[in-house]
Amino acid sequence: MDESIAKQLFFGHIAEDALFPYPQIRERDREMLGAMTDAIDQFLGEKTAELRQYDRDAEQPPEFVQALRDMGLFGLIIPEEYGGMALSNGAYARVLGQTSSHDSSVSLTVGAHSSIGMKGLLLFGNDEQKQRYLPSLASGDMIAAFCLTESGAGSDAAAIRTKATRNDDGSWTLNGEKIWITNGGIADFYTVFARTDTPEGKVTAFIVEAKWDGVSHGPHEDKMGIRASSTTTVAFNDVRVPAANVLGPVGKGFKVAMNILNSGRTGLGGGAVGGMRALIRMACAQASERKQFGQPIAEFGLVREKIAQMTADCFAAESTVWMVAHLIDSGRTDYSVEAAMSKVFASEAVQRCCYESLQIAAGNGFMRELPYEQMTRDTRILSIFEGTNEILRLYVALNGLKGVGATLSELQSAVGGIFNDPIKGFGVLGDYAGRRVREATGYGTGRIRAPLDESLRPLARLCEKYSVELSKASDRLLRTHGKKIADQQHAQKRVADIAIDLFVGLCVLSRVNSLVEAKHPAADDAIKIARLFARQARRRMARNVRGLERNEDEIIESLAASVLERGGYAWDVI
Repeated sequence: MDESIAKQLFFGHIAEDALFPYPQIRERDREMLGAMTDAIDQFLGEKTAELRQYDRDAEQPPEFVQALRDMGLFGLIIPEEYGGMALSNGAYARVLGQTSSHDSSVSLTVGAHSSIGMKGLLLFGNDEQKQRYLPSLASGDMIAAFCLTESGAGSDAAAIRTKATRNDDGSWTLNGEKIWITNGGIADFYTVFARTDTPEGKVTAFIVEAKWDGVSHGPHEDKMGIRASSTTTVAFNDVRVPAANVLGPVGKGFKVAMNILNSGRTGLGGGAVGGMRALIRMACAQASERKQFGQPIAEFGLVREKIAQMTADCFAAESTVWMVAHLIDSGRTDYSVEAAMSKVFASEAVQRCCYESLQIAAGNGFMRELPYEQMTRDTRILSIFEGTNEILRLYVALNGLKGVGATLSELQSAVGGIFNDPIKGFGVLGDYAGRRVREATGYGTGRIRAPLDESLRPLARLCEKYSVELSKASDRLLRTHGKKIADQQHAQKRVADIAIDLFVGLCVLSRVNSLVEAKHPAADDAIKIARLFARQARRRMARNVRGLERNEDEIIESLAASVLERGGYAWDVI
């Protein structure tokens, strides 16, 4: 079944056949990754001081970018026939994890090229386009960038104003400006989205070369973090784009953009996991070496709490990112909700990890001599780009509720037309009634029947219980609000967070169970992570379920309205 695992959770169904057993890395990828991670560590490990200086200077020198080319880091996911390494999504995420353990800007230069810059060519390019561009993209002779965001059209990608007009000879004239384009100043290949307002649709994707007349980029943006990576505006002034450079169908650019972003989120998640691994390693060293009151601070309960939480978050994020990568690699087509969940969870986990590891380092962590402050700055962008986490939570909720809403619409139609088509009508009623009976009795709901170690049963029961709670909550929300559910963002956030905890919990459960079965030397500690996640997720999900009925949403909306009307804070002590 190709149906989204996450969407099925909104019906109270756990697609255990797709989740168990936990996926294993391909042997080919395992062999390549061993050599690649060692090479990355050797190369970047010797450049710690230089990487820090690149951050200060806000630039990666051309010779450093050339070294990335020489290592083959621009061809990671390109097929071998075009000169690439043909890594799976999972292996690619692992490589970005390794680069991120040294420097996020390196990951961004490589990741923006592969995850989004030229991913559209891989997904939607025709044979001629691939033959023409992929060999140069694999070698890094051409570096790619993704040009979607505009001033006033960030998360609202459908509001773009860059325009392409079709000419009589079939070519297009492109005009407009894109902002915050990663690799914008060093790219030779742009995937550009423009309004076309054609009979086929309103937005079209184009392949544009930086060397063409009318293409230019602005100065390097002065950013809070990921400062060494190139971020610029990119402008198009009467740029003639040949008809052969339309990417995907004319008018279907929005679909192209969304597919690129969905498939690229495993790279971002992999980078977040790599950063967490490095932070945990530094935190352990700091806690063991720093002494207070005559003993290492590693002996203090509040420090140990931070390290345990960081470890659990990293394990959960890694389990989820790898599961989503496997879903993509296995050929599933409906994975956008899972990809959004993995991005939200991993990006927020790494930011918590930065905060806590800096706290363990205390005053030293605040100093620029140590890497904590830069990593804190660098990771802040992760919950903003490739879809803000707020937008992605709404995306998760609305996609899940959409399926449930469709069944309610079918139910209404069945009631109205039951005597015209009694077989179909009673069939729909039977399906719905069956689901409500299962929710009420618990019998036949999303049971996990895979053989599990007894120590993992609490997490399994939690996932089973709250998949039913999510289904019931979705039904109630849609019956209460109907189509107006799209306006209920507070409720959507709670529903999304329940679904995220469920999906992440299932990924953790599957992975830990596989480690136990394989008698992994750290399996006992993985069980502890599963138990810790279960208890914490239970509290979060229970709070979100209660919050759908009893909450402070009206107070929050009223207070926000008053503050916005005043334009600021209304009180002072003088």
